[in-house]
Amino acid sequence: MTAPGNSKASFAPAALAAALMLALAGCSPGQSPAPSSPGSNSASTSPSNATSGTPTPSSGDSALHPFDQAALEQTFSEAARELRVPGAVMLLRTPGGNLTRTYGVRSIGGSDPVTPEDHVRIGSITKTWTGTVILQLVQEGRIKLDDPVADYRPDVPNGANITIEQLLTMRSGLYNYTEALEVNQVLDADPGKAWTPEELLAVAFRNPPYFAPGEGFHYSNTNTVLLGLIAEALDGKPLAESFRDRLFTPLGLTQSVFPEVTSNAIPAPHPHGYMFGNNVLTLDDPALPEDMQKAAADGTLQPTDQTAMNPSWGWAAGAGISTAEDLATWAEALGGGKVLGPDLQKLRLDSLQPVKADDPGGALYGLGIAKFGNLFGHTGELPGFNSFAGYDPGNKVTLVVWTNLAPTPDGRDPATAIARTVIGKIYR
Repeated sequence: MTAPGNSKASFAPAALAAALMLALAGCSPGQSPAPSSPGSNSASTSPSNATSGTPTPSSGDSALHPFDQAALEQTFSEAARELRVPGAVMLLRTPGGNLTRTYGVRSIGGSDPVTPEDHVRIGSITKTWTGTVILQLVQEGRIKLDDPVADYRPDVPNGANITIEQLLTMRSGLYNYTEALEVNQVLDADPGKAWTPEELLAVAFRNPPYFAPGEGFHYSNTNTVLLGLIAEALDGKPLAESFRDRLFTPLGLTQSVFPEVTSNAIPAPHPHGYMFGNNVLTLDDPALPEDMQKAAADGTLQPTDQTAMNPSWGWAAGAGISTAEDLATWAEALGGGKVLGPDLQKLRLDSLQPVKADDPGGALYGLGIAKFGNLFGHTGELPGFNSFAGYDPGNKVTLVVWTNLAPTPDGRDPATAIARTVIGKIYR
């Protein structure tokens, strides 16, 4: 899920793998800083959702720890504080209890706290929307997973040998346009530019593929932009309308938006989103140079406000906007089979394969879906915002985390890192 460079961990291959590995590894948080006194960065619990509920079963073979609200709240707040994010929100649902927790503020230097109702850019979680529409079209018999992409887009290089399934699973080999220097330069110089999908594909097609179709894994936004255009052609309507009619309305996702390519607006209420450095600087490595990391740590280097960036460069791969509650509902529908029939849902969940063939215990990716330990879902990042949404249908666990900083000065994806620490408190 990395867009322009690895700084958008929700858009880049290396960053995606790192994000997935964080969640998969995630059982124990790192060193926790000493608690600070309450202030603009203190956490607040939503009274309507923060409840201890009933304890989970304590039998030895239970996958879950007993629900411990205090420990979960502390884990979330300390992780957010350690990562120095301006604001963060966590929504957790388990059989033993539910918890919504907020941390910090909407804007650096401000006092307006973030809320669970805030809208944020969700980056590559958008890919799960696009992938689901394609799979619904498969279910309707209007496209097949083994169809060559050339049947729908004759201009795709080697498209006769690339299947729809390989686009969904990131195994097409097509170049990821967000790794191109020219795209990152424009994002820094003209962040309000409205990119068309055809412009994005033109950049991708000018560059050689990473490998022959099916011969490897490389996270590429090009795949999902192609799928978005194919969905529009088959559904006979703009992708935003397909999302609305097929996903948002049936599931009651009233706070989710897929904006027009000309729009850089985020519905109110919303936080500001921040990043350190810029896209070109973090193209090859999301971590800042050591001197800049030190400056960020001592406060002499401040992050830049990316809220007004036009997300059209992500389009079907990353332009979506949502809230914590909508993301939780979506994760449950995605992992729980509410948007596909049982046969295709099983195929989707069974499609997950290791990102690295020599590391079967590592990150998994499938038909527009990832898996983090027991949770099916996706992560999302673009400059200023990072999000994690996952659902474990076996243990009925839902976890959503978002932050309004991405990435951290040392290159971490903060929402994914926070989710990792929380997962360690949920599962045995």
